[in-house]
Amino acid sequence: MTQPGEFSSPSYEPEDTAIAVAEQPEPRSLYRDKPVVVTGAAGHVGTRTCTELVRKGFKVRAIVRNTTRAAQRLGHLRIEIRSADIRDAEAMRTALAGAGSLVHLAAIAIEKPGESYEEINTHATGVLLEAAQAEHVDRIVYMSQNGADSTSPYPFLRSKGKAQDAVTSSPTRWSVLKPSVIFGPDDEFVNVLARLVRLSPIVYPLPGGGVARFQPVAVGDVTRAIVKCLEDNATIARMYSIGGPVPLTLRQMAERILVAMNASRILVGVPVSVLRPLIALVQRILPKPPVTTSLLDLLKVDNVVEPNELVTELGIEPLPFAPEELFYLRNISMKDAVRSLLG
Repeated sequence: MTQPGEFSSPSYEPEDTAIAVAEQPEPRSLYRDKPVVVTGAAGHVGTRTCTELVRKGFKVRAIVRNTTRAAQRLGHLRIEIRSADIRDAEAMRTALAGAGSLVHLAAIAIEKPGESYEEINTHATGVLLEAAQAEHVDRIVYMSQNGADSTSPYPFLRSKGKAQDAVTSSPTRWSVLKPSVIFGPDDEFVNVLARLVRLSPIVYPLPGGGVARFQPVAVGDVTRAIVKCLEDNATIARMYSIGGPVPLTLRQMAERILVAMNASRILVGVPVSVLRPLIALVQRILPKPPVTTSLLDLLKVDNVVEPNELVTELGIEPLPFAPEELFYLRNISMKDAVRSLLG
C-alpha cells in the first residue's frame, strides 16, 4: 500500500534476506537482494541511474522531491518511488530501512531561498550517513564533483568537498565519483549554454574569453560508473575523477553546440568582471537565473581530470562531446529558453 508522501510505479514486495556474519563483507548478491536507495532519482543522472540499475537486476527505491517530474521520468520503471526531503532525519531513516546500499546523487548547483549549498550539499549528506548507519546500510556510492575541496574558495565546490570528507571518514563502505561537467538531454550545464544560444541571436558571450577547460562526460558513462561501483567490491574506499575523452575549452564546447543546433553566432570573449554586475542583476530579477555569480566564477576555472580514471581504473571508454551526440539540443526553442528563466 502506498504511504503518505509516497507513490509507486509497478513495484515489488521486500524479500527476506540472510543476515551477514558480523565483521564480514556482505556478498555482492545482497546489494541486489535488498533495494538500492537513490537520492535525486528524478534528476538528470538519477533517472538514468535508476533505469540502468533496473536493467541490471537491482531493486530500486527512488527518493524524489518533485513527484510530477518523477512520475514522468520514472513511472515506466518497476521501482518504488518515495517523496521525501533528504534533510529530514526521520524520513531518511524510513527511506533507508531494509535497504542494502545508497547512491547519493541529490545536490544543488544554484542556491535559492530555503535551499543553500550548506543545507543541501553538506548537511543533508551528514543526515543520510547517520540514517544509513542507524539502518545498517553500509554501502554508499557518492556523487561528488571534480575540484570538490572542503577548503575551496568557491562555495559550491566547498560544500561538495565537505560532504565528500564526511563520506570518506564514515564507517560505510564508500565509493566516490568526481565527474567534470556532465552532459545529456536534461543536464543543467550544456542545456543552459544551448538556451543562451536561442536568447543571443547574433553575439554569444564567452565568460573569461572561453579559455577555461572542461572535460564533459556523458550521463550514460557516469551511470555506468555508478553501477560498476555497486557491482565491484574493488571500488570500495576508492575515489575516481572521471571525464570525457579529451579536455575542451568553453569556446570549443560552444562551437560544438552551435554545430549541433545548426546555428551561427559570433563568439565574443567577455571578462568575468564585466559580466558579474549583469549576472548579479539577473539573479535578483529572474525566478530561475541560468547562472549565478558563484557559478560564473567557476567558468574561469579549469575542470579537467588527469588522469581520467573512468578509463584507467573503471575501464569505461567515454562518449565524445561531439555535435552528433548533441542533436537533442535542436529541440530547444526560444519559448523553451524564456520559460526556463521564469521557472
